[in-house]
Amino acid sequence: MTKNPRFTSNGFRLAVLALACAGNASAASVAADAKSTVVAPIQIVKAADLAFGTFAAGATGGTVAIATAGARSKTGGVTLIATNPGGAAQFNVSGQGGLNYSISLVTSPLNKEGGGGTMTFTAVSNIASGTLSVGPTGTQSFFVGGELTVAANQAPGDYTGSVTATVEYN
Repeated sequence: MTKNPRFTSNGFRLAVLALACAGNASAASVAADAKSTVVAPIQIVKAADLAFGTFAAGATGGTVAIATAGARSKTGGVTLIATNPGGAAQFNVSGQGGLNYSISLVTSPLNKEGGGGTMTFTAVSNIASGTLSVGPTGTQSFFVGGELTVAANQAPGDYTGSVTATVEYN
C-alpha cells in the first residue's frame, strides 16, 4: 500500500496551520478608553420661610399674595395688618459650578393649629431654573412667594403648612 502524500503528518499539520492563520487574518481589535466625570452633588438649604403675614378675614373671601421680591398684596374681603407683613422664602443652591438645574415646588395646605380651618396656596419661584455660578463650587439663591386663598370668615388662629423646593441638575 502506498501512502498518499496529502495525508502525511507534516502535510496535515501544514494544512491545519494554514486554516488557523487564514481565520485570524480577517480579525482585528482595538481598545477604547472608558472615562467618566463625577460632579459635586447639588444641594439646597432654606434661608428664610414663606410667611403670608398677619391679616383679618372678612365677610367675603379673598387672597393674600407674597411676591418673590417680598411685597404683599390682597384681594377681596381680606384686611392686611401692617405690623407683620410676611415675606418670601429664600433657598440657597450649591453644587458644581457652571451647571444648569431645574426647580420644582410642592405645597401642603396651611392648617389651623388645633384644627378647624384650612387654607390652600400656590407657590411661585422667581426662577424656574438656574445656572450655578462658575467656580469649583457654584451657588445661587432663589425666592418663593405665593398666593393664599382665604375663605369668607376664615377661622382666626395660627396656620402652618409648607412649600418644598426640589432642585436637580439638567
